Amino acid sequence: MSSTGLAVFDKTLQESHVWLNTVMTTLGTEQKEDAYAALKAVLHALRDRIGPENAVHLGAQLPLLLRGVYYEGWHPAKTPTRERHLEDFLAGVADRLPDKLAPQPERVARAVFDAIWKRIDAGEVAKLIEMFPRELRDLWASA
Repeated sequence: MSSTGLAVFDKTLQESHVWLNTVMTTLGTEQKEDAYAALKAVLHALRDRIGPENAVHLGAQLPLLLRGVYYEGWHPAKTPTRERHLEDFLAGVADRLPDKLAPQPERVARAVFDAIWKRIDAGEVAKLIEMFPRELRDLWASA
């Protein structure tokens, strides 16, 4: 990986690649574009579901580069959404995915949640999981 000349940028690029690689491995793809689309879609659905205060806590745990992706297009006043059922949450994920991945929102959500589980403090992830109705908690297979 090339150096940008700024340690903070080099670090966030490296950390972001680790996240992308984790999602790629779980999805079974070699396409970084697919991993990026999955991360963006699921992080946005998650961000909008957990409400502004919790969304900010989660955003603070992401690498700087992914934090920018996470906050892109956010309208805190329109959150939190209140999906109570798995199908509704997954429909929101599917709406954010490119056509290639849209038929697989559950697989995509599980891959991103797995990356979150592996890359963020376990206590913080436990708090996230507790915010979800039981039906949605099942997406956190690693937990």
